[in-house]
Amino acid sequence: MPPGEAGTWLRRIPARWARLAESEDTAEGRTGVWGPAPGSGRGGEGNITARTGDHPHHAHYRKPVPTNRNTFSSAASSALRRAASWRRRALTRAVHRAWTWAQDAGAVTAEHPGRLRFRRLGVGTRLAFPQGTVFGEAWIELGDHCIVGEQVTLTAGMMPGLDLGPDSILTLGDGVVLGRGSHVIADTRVTIGSDTYCGPYVYITSTNHSYDDPRQPVGKQWPRTEPVEIGPGCWLGTGAVVLPGARLGRNVVVAAGAVVRGEVPDCSVVAGAPARIVRRWDPAAGWQPPLRTPTPVPIPEGVTPEQLLALAELEEN
Repeated sequence: MPPGEAGTWLRRIPARWARLAESEDTAEGRTGVWGPAPGSGRGGEGNITARTGDHPHHAHYRKPVPTNRNTFSSAASSALRRAASWRRRALTRAVHRAWTWAQDAGAVTAEHPGRLRFRRLGVGTRLAFPQGTVFGEAWIELGDHCIVGEQVTLTAGMMPGLDLGPDSILTLGDGVVLGRGSHVIADTRVTIGSDTYCGPYVYITSTNHSYDDPRQPVGKQWPRTEPVEIGPGCWLGTGAVVLPGARLGRNVVVAAGAVVRGEVPDCSVVAGAPARIVRRWDPAAGWQPPLRTPTPVPIPEGVTPEQLLALAELEEN
């Protein structure tokens, strides 16, 4: 087809489509696929919009096709959605209640030790449910009022079923807190002093891999073990690691993510990998380097909650 004739033929296509739509409306008495044709006098003509420069017949193609709405179907669908939402809420509440019950029933205490038979399980001590890996409990002593979070691993010996002798291997003092997901691995003696707090995912171990023979896989070489001692009143931040042979003094702070080995003196703050002393208490000069924040002022004895609220209102005014 010559180029001139092709252009003429293409320009006639919109007009032919419009005439086809008009003829369908006239023959069938209903709106066609493209909507009512111009001048047909059907309702909804006012919705037809055309851009400047558009062909007159192009407006049909943008007119929305009428849809029938089934009121009964819409009401039924809405009712089904409400019922499904109600069932989901009821199921969620039931699951939460069941999990709360399981946490309470599965917790290990001196009154309800379950399958675990520790050498000592102090008064007020509680191991949250679910527990992590626990074995060698006959060589594990837990003091009074300890809090052991969910998924905490406590092990004595390299594997279950070993005879570790007459003495305790793993000892926790009174008031020790082990955060969620922490591990205390005691292949030889590990002692944690009273009132020591450990954040989540702290790792304390008396065993480390060895790398004596570079020709052998590291995991197949016999590990090294050294006792670990953590003094009372310490604070171990989230993700801290205490390696075999570490000896932490009294009231030591271990920063989050620090890797501790060797000896740490009393009243020190260590950070980094390997951990280094970044602050230390000097009896004559105080904290060195000095603290960057002011010391909190404790609430005086005998002050009631009502008095505290009144003081807070005065400060706001």
